[in-house]
Amino acid sequence: MSLKNTKAVIIGAGHVGSHCASALIAKCLFNEIVFIDIDVAKARSQALDLADAAIFSARDMIVRTGDYTDCKDADIIVVCVGTPPDVNRSRMDYLEETIQMVKTIIEPLKNSGFSGVLINISNPADVITHYLQEGTGFPFDRVISTSTMLDTARLKCILSSKMGLKPSLIQAFSMGEHGASQMIPWSKVVVLGRPILQLLEEQSEKYAALNLAEITELTRRAGYEIIQGKGSTEFGIGAALAELAQSIIHDEQKILPVSVLLKGQYGQNDVYASVPAIIGGNGVVEILEIPLTELEITQFTASCEEIRKNYQLVKDY
Repeated sequence: MSLKNTKAVIIGAGHVGSHCASALIAKCLFNEIVFIDIDVAKARSQALDLADAAIFSARDMIVRTGDYTDCKDADIIVVCVGTPPDVNRSRMDYLEETIQMVKTIIEPLKNSGFSGVLINISNPADVITHYLQEGTGFPFDRVISTSTMLDTARLKCILSSKMGLKPSLIQAFSMGEHGASQMIPWSKVVVLGRPILQLLEEQSEKYAALNLAEITELTRRAGYEIIQGKGSTEFGIGAALAELAQSIIHDEQKILPVSVLLKGQYGQNDVYASVPAIIGGNGVVEILEIPLTELEITQFTASCEEIRKNYQLVKDY
């Protein structure tokens, strides 16, 4: 069976961009990966290095540098511009710097003829994704962010460790902002096929030390722990991007927690926030509005208000 030609353009050839490319190569999703970066020499070196790695792939592929004309026939564009992370700075602290970088790519993207799915990774993810969608005018269902996909992975890792269970036995996700205000709908977390709140009640002795508030905070802070130790996060986000890209390229229609433009769902309008959504070949197939408890609705609403407030700051830049 022959594979159809597929192409990914990655804007930003730094730590995150290069690891995203590596993850895409490992999944054999594309036969062409193109880097665009203002640092042409660095982008070329990344492309050459990754092209070497691609030789060992099960699929023939080209990894190279290019320009915005390459966007026209791309299936996905991944935006990962920004400054290196600092453990003493929140994701919001990067807003002004990142917006200035993103401003330079808006017009080239608009004029490129691109008709695929735009995936933003740049932080603050939800705010930048909204800015990209509004600036380019691309259909909102084709402009998304990995957002809390990575937080969800971290949540599953933490629960797996604390409960002594395989991650595959845990169904859970984070919602809202990819940042400090994110929330976990504990009423919808399922472990061993049962709601976790029911499990904790039934096996209270076994899981007496499990503190859900503590796990929520550990999930929020997990990225900073990685940055403190090595200066950046890269492998996790690369894998998250590849999982999202796979659902698009193969039209898998997986349910993934991604940042999408809400239009009435969860009582929210005109805000990008992370919620469970079905992702297929054309981006967002459907936003799933799952029932939440009153407390969870309050927490999610507060997270959306934080994102909305932060998006207003963009107008000052």
